[in-house]
Amino acid sequence: MMPNKLKSELKSPILNSPYLEPLKHFNSDERGLTEEILETRRPSSFYIPVPRAKTKQKQIDLNISEGALGNELQKENEFINKVRIKVRSWRDSGYTGVTKVSRDLLSYWKDETRENKLFFCQIEALETLMYINEVAEKSGESWIINELKKANSDANPGLYRLAFKMATGSGKTVVMAMIIAYNTLNKIRYQQDTRFTDAFVIITPGITIRDRLNVLLPNDPHNYYLQRDIISYQDFELLQQATVLITNFHQLELRQNPRFQVGAVMKATGIIKEEAVKETPNAMVNRAFKSILNKSRVLVINDEAHHCYREKPSAEKLSGEDRREADENNKAARVWISGLESLSKKVVVNAVIDLSATPYFLSGSGYSEGTLFPWTMFDFSLLDALECGVVKIPRLPIESDTISKGDEPEFRNLWLYVRDDLPKKGLKTGDYDLSVLILPTKLQEALESLYGNYEKYHRRYEEEKKNNTAVMPPVMIVVCNNTTVSELVYRWIAGFQRETASGKIKLEKGNLEIFRNEDGVQFLDRPNTLLIDSAQIESGDKISDEFKRIFTKEIEDFHKEYRKRFPGREEPTDEELLREVMNTVGKPGKLGENIKCVVSVSMLTEGWDANTVTHVLGVRAFSTQLLCEQVVGRALRRVDYSVDDATGLMSPEYAEVYGVPFSFLKVTGVTPPQPPKVIHRVHSLPEREKQYEITYPRVEGYRYELNETKLSAHFTEESKTIIENEPTEVILGGVIGDEEKETLEKIRERREGEVIIRLTQGLLKRYYTDADGSEKYWLTPQLQKIAEEYVKKHIILKDRMVIGYLSVGEYFSGGLTKIQQAIVTENIEHQKDKKLLPILAPYDTLGSTRYVDFLTTKPVRETIKSHINYVVADTEEWEQGVAKRLEQMPEVLSYVKNQNLGFTIPYEHQGTSHHYTPDFIAVLEMPDKSKLNLLIEVTGKKDDKKATKVKTARDLWVPAVNNIGKYGKWAMLEIQDIHETQNLIKFGIKNGFEMIK
Repeated sequence: MMPNKLKSELKSPILNSPYLEPLKHFNSDERGLTEEILETRRPSSFYIPVPRAKTKQKQIDLNISEGALGNELQKENEFINKVRIKVRSWRDSGYTGVTKVSRDLLSYWKDETRENKLFFCQIEALETLMYINEVAEKSGESWIINELKKANSDANPGLYRLAFKMATGSGKTVVMAMIIAYNTLNKIRYQQDTRFTDAFVIITPGITIRDRLNVLLPNDPHNYYLQRDIISYQDFELLQQATVLITNFHQLELRQNPRFQVGAVMKATGIIKEEAVKETPNAMVNRAFKSILNKSRVLVINDEAHHCYREKPSAEKLSGEDRREADENNKAARVWISGLESLSKKVVVNAVIDLSATPYFLSGSGYSEGTLFPWTMFDFSLLDALECGVVKIPRLPIESDTISKGDEPEFRNLWLYVRDDLPKKGLKTGDYDLSVLILPTKLQEALESLYGNYEKYHRRYEEEKKNNTAVMPPVMIVVCNNTTVSELVYRWIAGFQRETASGKIKLEKGNLEIFRNEDGVQFLDRPNTLLIDSAQIESGDKISDEFKRIFTKEIEDFHKEYRKRFPGREEPTDEELLREVMNTVGKPGKLGENIKCVVSVSMLTEGWDANTVTHVLGVRAFSTQLLCEQVVGRALRRVDYSVDDATGLMSPEYAEVYGVPFSFLKVTGVTPPQPPKVIHRVHSLPEREKQYEITYPRVEGYRYELNETKLSAHFTEESKTIIENEPTEVILGGVIGDEEKETLEKIRERREGEVIIRLTQGLLKRYYTDADGSEKYWLTPQLQKIAEEYVKKHIILKDRMVIGYLSVGEYFSGGLTKIQQAIVTENIEHQKDKKLLPILAPYDTLGSTRYVDFLTTKPVRETIKSHINYVVADTEEWEQGVAKRLEQMPEVLSYVKNQNLGFTIPYEHQGTSHHYTPDFIAVLEMPDKSKLNLLIEVTGKKDDKKATKVKTARDLWVPAVNNIGKYGKWAMLEIQDIHETQNLIKFGIKNGFEMIK
């Protein structure tokens, strides 16, 4: 038999930029997606499970295809689509009706100059929350609130839940950080506003996610608020006032009161009921939520919220493992929802925010399996994520030479072909002899076929590993239905020990070479394959003796490796150790870095986010697309998030999937498997620190005192404004953010005198107010004279443009910025005591190259004179070109490419605050042997914003830092031709960099 082929009709289904609203999607028919592209956004929809048709005629009658949609029908989410339209209209109107804090956050998140850009779906999720929380009711759209309240009253009495459906890999953790920032900053500013809170409870389905979400703690060194640039450094200080509690739902279970020790016999005979010796719900709340009980209001965030629901009576008949799994799900859901209900009786819960890629009711819940939570109000589906390129593209088998063309291949839904030949029970209840390994034929064929594909990825990895030790191996995961099957598969893959009839221990060889945990003589010190019991690891319970028996030698090896890496540290428990190994798969320098295959009992946990997973094999039943998406989701996190400059789109990455009948892509063409991206670890080298470390001050703004008795301005070439090629209709941006639609006729009628008056009024409102916010009207004559000079001498009108355009939109805001910069520059220049000083960050005031450590898939160049091992190439040549020239100059003592360094310069452009990232910092040796820190900016196309950045760095940041005198001497150099780099630096060293304009 030939192996199943991996094919894909859609060579790259990426149609949209991840940073813009998606405007295209593939059309679909009864079999799945087609090649037809529709020029509209994909509407939100979901699958409705229907009973399996027993006859072909019944299948035709129900209009069901056994292909892509399986036994599910598609229905549009009318409520979500209506809300989406309202939010889009509100966005287009300029976010009317929200607080200034909310509007400022949206502006900060949408800033096009951000280094860490946010996905459109992340910003839209917060837009939707803000709209419902602040706008909907007072704008006449109370039907939205009413529908959400009705959905909750039916399913969650006493709780107000709002569900966000966000595909795996679309950044739910970032959205949580945005929600916390949004609430906290508003609460601090508007303390009496009950719509906001600064106390948060985050509940997770397990310890893995709980630990991973520590990035949501404001005091965590790796917190997302700074790492993902959710808020500015200034606002981050305010965020420290937030109280964030992160816990897993197991902590909400009522525990046995230690005062009551009741024997098993007494409980079994019913003499004393178990409930009588457990803590009360109130006691549980005092224990589990202690840190937030002093708060009057809290916001709850449920991560992977599909585990939280109140089941209802149902006539649904389940048996065997399906019944057991449903019972376990319902038990967990009861603990979770009951805990929230108990909390809501103790403090006011503003809302429960549900985040999940699959917010559907599970089997046995009393609802139809796969029914969308009716309180879902936002949807960024997996198809949306694929069409925007934010996740890998799963490829499934679609053809085999053993079946008729058009039929489903065996490896697509493998379980149907192997279930009768596999153990039906787990180790606790089964009695199976696994000393002789015999796999069902189809399972072994699937393993070998998928492994053959994996070898191609692994060969490419080994080649790259020779040049870059930070590259991590590709990973294959196998998801099994019970512990016995997982042991069977694990032993077959990795090898095992067994006792012979004579009592001797014999080592049996594994069948997949790269995944073997032994070398034929003894076990390897660093296992290649990991066996995980997901449920036990996530609950925090002790690993069962049965599991330890299977994995004893590997656990010992991991302990040995731990002691080698961390001498002197306290030894972790077996459970903690295995959790650490699992959570660090694909992470350089961690315990799990060598793992290439993970065999999991039941579902691999949500939140397990190794982006090196390239292959998935399902050895279990998949009754709905919900289960398929949950398993495939473990392989969908991308390695590379860079965007192609030419198209604005991400390049496709792939995951090869067997045994998971995932059904959204109609696949008919051939696409060869793509190798994993080459990953480079860019980091500081400790051995270079003494000679090449560069430090810099973190500046948040500038402090200066103007002599308002005599204001004047120094305009330069950079102050000029060119007005050309304008439309017949524009939006006027008010000083405070108000907008008015202007027509060409009104602008043409606006004379020079009126424009000067408007500029004067704008300057007063924006820059010259007292402590109470009142305008210093006595400065009007001086400011009007300066505005008149600007209008008459520094405005260039082209193409029959009129001066009235200067009072419109960005021309007006930009004009105010340029005038004020000219005033500040002139005023500071003539002050004897140099009162221009920096406003420094209140914490971590001194930044350093020593903290740089990140991964990239972009090309890199090795360094010599830098604390950082590589220079990353964002463009084709200029970074490498500048770095090469700096390396060659004896005057350059050290340098660093300013990437992920955290060094930015605050500046203002068109009335909005921004942060600018210079390209390089170089330390120069001056003729008198002193050191000079040089900021280098390589300018390509010169534009108004670039000129403002450079002018701010040269006229504000450099003199402010030099005036404080604590951080060395600094200068600024702008380079327009990289071939002139060395000449310009030498000229600056000899004559002063202020002479280079």
